[in-house]
Amino acid sequence: MDSTAQQHGRPRHGCSHENHEGLTTLGKRQPEGPPPAPAVQRIRLRYTKRGRLRFTSHRDFQRAFERALRRAEVPMAYSAGFTPHPKVSYANAAPTGTGSEAEYLEIALTAPRDPERLRALLDESLPTGLDVVDAVEARTSGLADRLTASVWELRLTGQDPAEAEKAVAAFNAAESVEVSRTTKNGVRTFDARPAVVQLETRSETADRPTDQPCAILRLVVRHVTPAVRPDDVLSGLRAVADLAPPVPAAVTRLAQGLLDEETGTVTDPLAPDREAEAALSKAEPAAAATAPA
Repeated sequence: MDSTAQQHGRPRHGCSHENHEGLTTLGKRQPEGPPPAPAVQRIRLRYTKRGRLRFTSHRDFQRAFERALRRAEVPMAYSAGFTPHPKVSYANAAPTGTGSEAEYLEIALTAPRDPERLRALLDESLPTGLDVVDAVEARTSGLADRLTASVWELRLTGQDPAEAEKAVAAFNAAESVEVSRTTKNGVRTFDARPAVVQLETRSETADRPTDQPCAILRLVVRHVTPAVRPDDVLSGLRAVADLAPPVPAAVTRLAQGLLDEETGTVTDPLAPDREAEAALSKAEPAAAATAPA
């Protein structure tokens, strides 16, 4: 054996069998302290991005939400490792600059909580505009798998509705609509038409603050790869009909969920959890009634 290694009590080949803090018998560092507590409950939340907070990036929202979790004293489950993170799963966040009434996430808890009470506490801890509007206990798997389509509203202030209607008709009649998008890897060109399930103009349902014309579009789009965003559809309208609104569109996601291919509607992704909860609530009294005395 190497005399230097013997002198300092080190084994050869750099393998350490010492059991000091932060070391295993194989020489790999391990986090100090006990392992994190296991998750016993998962809660799914729907939240919004309204008003000026539509310009909040996804990373900004993550930071705000983690602060809200601490303020509300939510018993979060954490990941293992040297830098534990709260177990929060975000699903298909809307692009920065767009509003949304239908953003979803799931959190894992180390102690059970009433979903509605938890929703209210988190809503109070977030700034107005980032509003937690719905909560259910996760009773089914695959929330992300149920987010297959989105419904968007595009408000084109200053755009003549008749011209917008003609452009929408041209888009719908086209077999393909190629658009380009700048990505970190350069300009990417793709066909936006197949992802669009429905594109139509809508009538104004509320009084406008000015006399400016305004065209309102309703868009139902599949979640595909590459993702087709409202901006891509606007680029497509410009390509097929030279539609160019004088100001940027105000874009809001109204819903996202499972696409019903027959009707073109988008269903509530939290509905299966509510149905499972209702079935469980009905089954418990029946089980108690048939249990032996």
